[in-house]
Amino acid sequence: MPDILQLWFPNVAARFPEFFDSFVQTLIMVGISGLASFVLATFLAVVLTVTKTGGLAPNPIVFNIIDKIINLFRSIPFIILAAALVSVTRALVGTAIGTKGAIFPLIVGITPFFTRQIESSLAGLDPGFIEAAEAMGMGNGEIIFRIYLREAIPSIIRVTIITLVSLIGLTAIVGIVGGGGLGDFAIRYGYQRFMPDATYATIIVLVLLIGLIEFIGRLLVEITEH
Repeated sequence: MPDILQLWFPNVAARFPEFFDSFVQTLIMVGISGLASFVLATFLAVVLTVTKTGGLAPNPIVFNIIDKIINLFRSIPFIILAAALVSVTRALVGTAIGTKGAIFPLIVGITPFFTRQIESSLAGLDPGFIEAAEAMGMGNGEIIFRIYLREAIPSIIRVTIITLVSLIGLTAIVGIVGGGGLGDFAIRYGYQRFMPDATYATIIVLVLLIGLIEFIGRLLVEITEH
């Protein structure tokens, strides 16, 4: 294996500890920002579902405010959003570069997309479930947790996988503004120093990582559906 790496990816082999650290940084960014955005997106999606017209507790004011904010952030290209959040990120975590400085922009950038995905999953639930729950005398809290979230688990897993794949793409983009990770490694060596094997190695690792995530996601969907 080392001989193959040295033969096909000489620049990566010479910098393998740094390449490995970049891979770990990508995993950290995806893990932390993915978990945080999942919690936020699930909460926002539930609020939108409940407060929309015909929902469990219609509230046009709350619905429209959250809906417009999500649309606003979704309309901003991520690279511009990350640059615009530099001062806010620095104030919150003390730095706007590296893995630590990349997590906050990633959360802000992916949460609106994630919210729409989970909202779509909840909207796809059979209305008969809700009607049956209301007929049984369940309260709004019980319906949210025992019907909406529980019955939508397979769909939520599917959209979570889609979001994680998108998030991996954002971690590569955030490397442009010094976010660290594989994207930063590919840009610094593959693009700026004309070492194409660094770019190719990054692509291969990201493709394998995405393939693994999708494989695990399919298994979880099959388990929850049965």
